[in-house]
Amino acid sequence: MQITPANLSDIPALCELLELLFTQEADFKPDRDAQSRGLSRIIGNPEVGLIVVIRQGGRVVGMANLLYTVSTALGDRVALLEDMVVSPNARGSGIGSRLLEHAIQLARLNGCKRITLLTDRDNEAAQRFYQRRGFGLSAMIPLRLSLSE
Repeated sequence: MQITPANLSDIPALCELLELLFTQEADFKPDRDAQSRGLSRIIGNPEVGLIVVIRQGGRVVGMANLLYTVSTALGDRVALLEDMVVSPNARGSGIGSRLLEHAIQLARLNGCKRITLLTDRDNEAAQRFYQRRGFGLSAMIPLRLSLSE
């Protein structure tokens, strides 16, 4: 297995992974054009964020997407783990753990002082996965305002 930054040629495989993710999340729907645009913007602008992929046999089987911002509470750079997904046929083999550990390491190397992520409220398996790796529940709750509708 190899973990590398994503490149533009990975976008079709990343869109397939995001389709898997967005079909199981209540708030999102797959939209290949939108996902392609977003992925291109992140891959093309390292100040915005970083997408890493894990390859097995040369094929992308997982991805993690870190987006950067500045926290006024910390006075420093922080990251949002926007998307993390592993192909169903590669799950249960430690790939997700390796990918997450790598993303955490990269966030540290890029000066981030915190990583925040969201999971669906009813996705207890994902919550357990992240909690076993040091993530804790926040007293804050997410609220969202869509500006595109």
